Amino acid sequence: MGSIRHLVLAKFKDEAAVEELLQGLQKLVSEIDVVKSFEWGEDVLKDERLGQGFTHAFLLTFGSAEDLATYIKHPSHVAFGKAFRAAIDKILAIDFPVVTNKISA
Repeated sequence: MGSIRHLVLAKFKDEAAVEELLQGLQKLVSEIDVVKSFEWGEDVLKDERLGQGFTHAFLLTFGSAEDLATYIKHPSHVAFGKAFRAAIDKILAIDFPVVTNKISA
C-alpha cells in the first residue's frame, strides 16, 4: 500500500499547557522509529467557519499501515495519549494512504 499519513486536528482546553504538550509530542515521535516524519502547526487564519474551532494540526507519516498500528499501540504513545486527551477540548483524527499528484521542482 505504501506510506500512510496520520492527521490529527485538535482544539486545546484554555487551561492546557500547550507548549509542554508540544515538547512532549516532539520527544515522543523522535523516540519511536516507525515515525518517518512529523509536522505540526497552529491555524494561522483562525476562521471559525472553516476551522470549526480546531487550533492545531499534527501530521505523521509512516511507511505502512503496520507501522501506524505499531505506533498506536506503542506504550509511550498510549501513556502520552492519556495526557494529550485530557488537555483537548475536541479532536479529529484520520489515517489515509499517501497519493502524490504533483511534485515541486
